[in-house]
Amino acid sequence: MLAAYFVYLIFQLWTHRQLFEAEDEGGDENIEAEEAVIGFWSGFAWLAGMTVFTALLSEYVVDTIEDASDSWGLSVSFLSIILLPVVGNAAEHAGAIIFAFKNKLDISLGVALGSATQIAMFVVPLCVTVACGMGVNMDQNFNLIETGSLAVAIIVTSFTLQGLESPADGRRSSESSYRIGDNGTSGGTN
Repeated sequence: MLAAYFVYLIFQLWTHRQLFEAEDEGGDENIEAEEAVIGFWSGFAWLAGMTVFTALLSEYVVDTIEDASDSWGLSVSFLSIILLPVVGNAAEHAGAIIFAFKNKLDISLGVALGSATQIAMFVVPLCVTVACGMGVNMDQNFNLIETGSLAVAIIVTSFTLQGLESPADGRRSSESSYRIGDNGTSGGTN
């Protein structure tokens, strides 16, 4: 899976880059290009600094999760499997929502689906590989609940994207998909 993830990156970033670029809308010639607020090296420094800060906070959270479980009366599994990922990805979710409000659905979907792809094809196999190197018995043999939730997530995503004309504009392929029970007539009875 790690090899497949790196092949996917090569496919997306080099060989077929044009498939993943946003489509230009012909009627929006008056819109100016957005300028960068900060430069490359300034952005790189901020990214490195925030990464270190996040790593320190993550260590603090991991050290206190059992105490929080005892004091809140919640199981460690619930805190680490449900609550921690939702809170940890809050900035990612907020960014996707902001892009969706700006009618940039392609970026919003790219954030959500890219994150899911990265976890499924890179992070999980990397954790298994590192655990194997450390002598910890860990595999990708998922139970029924994990496999079922993955299947439901894939089906929901598929149905959500099926009605879209293209991820760039976020519009439905036909206006009648919004009207349940409309047979195409313009009101009244025949």
